[in-house]
Amino acid sequence: MHREYHKWWSPSLGRDMELLVFGHHGARVLVFPTSRGKYYEWEDRGMMHGPLNEHLERGWLQLFCVDSVDGESWYNYGAHPGYRGWRHTQYFNYIVDEVLPLTWRMNQNPFLMSVGASFGAYHAAAIAFKHPHLFSRMIAMSGMFDIKRFTSGYSDDNVYFNNPVDFVQHESDGGRLDALRRMDIIIATGKDDTLREESERMSRVLWSKGVGNALRLWDETTLTAILLEQVRQLVPGDDDRKMAIRLLQHEL
Repeated sequence: MHREYHKWWSPSLGRDMELLVFGHHGARVLVFPTSRGKYYEWEDRGMMHGPLNEHLERGWLQLFCVDSVDGESWYNYGAHPGYRGWRHTQYFNYIVDEVLPLTWRMNQNPFLMSVGASFGAYHAAAIAFKHPHLFSRMIAMSGMFDIKRFTSGYSDDNVYFNNPVDFVQHESDGGRLDALRRMDIIIATGKDDTLREESERMSRVLWSKGVGNALRLWDETTLTAILLEQVRQLVPGDDDRKMAIRLLQHEL
């Protein structure tokens, strides 16, 4: 399996950032780690093997596993919420202005997915919903979607425009809404997950704007189970096999 390591000084963040690439071609998949996780999380947990292995080897998927700066942004509890939102905005600037151009230089496949579990699900949803014209599919597993849980209710532009339940609910731009409606959106969570209501709320907000989405519940909520479910969503089971083949061949 093709594997590449990349590291560069990020002008957006003012620090070095690292990422891993798996696969040589296919639909581009932007993979966010879990809460305060690292870019090598999926590799450490063996997620490149099993059902993903064939799809990476055959050039159906190419994964770009990015690092996080959660400890400098939303999880930086000692900082003012305004600073934490500003730092997160810089992180998304890094993703859009630096990482996505790298993915395009390496692979001009137009089909781009954003995926994440736990706090990575927040990142996956927020980036895709902020830039719906860039993404074809979004998969969020066991996520939270109201970032004001981290700000004790404080909000400013950096908080609001990075808070999916707020900015999607008040979205009025027809072009952006059309792009959201074209996106394949999967929100999955455990039946007993403490954040289940967050997923259900995000799903309701999307439907209220005419944005279709699949809300899926499963029984297990361990991190390993969540990540394995994420892989299963990337490579669906028998019931979705025909759609998966079309998706991976970029016919959707």
